[in-house]
Amino acid sequence: MTGALVAAAMVAAGVVSGTAAAAQPQQQTQQTRDCRTYASTTVCGDLQLNEKQRACVTSSVQLGMTERRAEVECRATG
Repeated sequence: MTGALVAAAMVAAGVVSGTAAAAQPQQQTQQTRDCRTYASTTVCGDLQLNEKQRACVTSSVQLGMTERRAEVECRATG
């Protein structure tokens, strides 16, 4: 996410042209849709998790993982 923000700032400042400028609309769309990527899995918006996945999220958060990351990883594995 930080890289996307840096790239967007550079495009806005006119530092980067070409492919970075072409990628800007996609970045804005993903940010608008609340997308995140962990463990090579990208999800957008509110996730619908089953009971097992919600238990996985709760356990992972208690162990120190962020809730957003736990949602993605628990959805991917279970």
